[in-house]
Amino acid sequence: MSAPITPPLVTVDWLRDHLDDADLVAVDASNHLVVPDDGPYTPESGRDAYLAEHIPGAVFADPLTAFADSDAPFPWTAPSHEQFAAAAGEIGIGDGARVVIYQDTPGPQMWSTRFWWQLRLEGFDDAVVLDGGLPAWKAEGLPVTDDETVPVPRTFSGVHRPELIRTTQQVLAELDDPGTVLVNVLDPATYRGESTNYARPGHIPGSINLPVSEIVDPDTGGLRSPDQLRTLFSDAGLLDPQRTPVAHALAIAGRDDVAVYDGSMTAWTADPDLPLVEGADPR
Repeated sequence: MSAPITPPLVTVDWLRDHLDDADLVAVDASNHLVVPDDGPYTPESGRDAYLAEHIPGAVFADPLTAFADSDAPFPWTAPSHEQFAAAAGEIGIGDGARVVIYQDTPGPQMWSTRFWWQLRLEGFDDAVVLDGGLPAWKAEGLPVTDDETVPVPRTFSGVHRPELIRTTQQVLAELDDPGTVLVNVLDPATYRGESTNYARPGHIPGSINLPVSEIVDPDTGGLRSPDQLRTLFSDAGLLDPQRTPVAHALAIAGRDDVAVYDGSMTAWTADPDLPLVEGADPR
């Protein structure tokens, strides 16, 4: 088995050169959001889009269904380790595989990076994200297909890592912990509470705003370079080794101890007893 690729990001050229490797599994993890100007968003599976076109040989992993807890009150809630391991194994993710994850939309790779985090959460490290996703692949004139891939099942033997996930109660308990930095990656207007697609406006007290759009290179549509990301995250205090950021995309900048608040603003704003702050100041 090859050593995991570091940082966990590959280019279209790399995937083109390795797509036929026997141990490589390309994974389309696309979901879609129908987002009105104001009011709640509607989640949609990306399966129909996958069936219409995908990278040849890619399998589909749905963060909304097979890789989510169907009994949870909110979409995309991480499932049990047993459910995740079974679903991953069925599509060929497991022992001896190298995984490249992509999504079918440009800009911030929220679906592919979430699935990358879920794999890490369940103990699988040999996974990377395709920079720029399917749009970058197509921009290079590379082929797509509507032939559904028949996966070769594998055994998934990863071990769950509870330190990579936070619950609402854990986040609440850490609000005044100087060793924790909570990062809100939504757009500034939503952070300030001027508009919202959640149950209530505002942000979690003490959370800083680092819009996910800032990690994207506007010229390429892919992620900024590792050096640019390190500068961005350092300026926000996210590379301080004495502080543990609760966010999802710092590994490229050199941090792999990042936890995700899985319920996020959907769960937090749904509870009227939990505090929120409006305005530009964290507190």
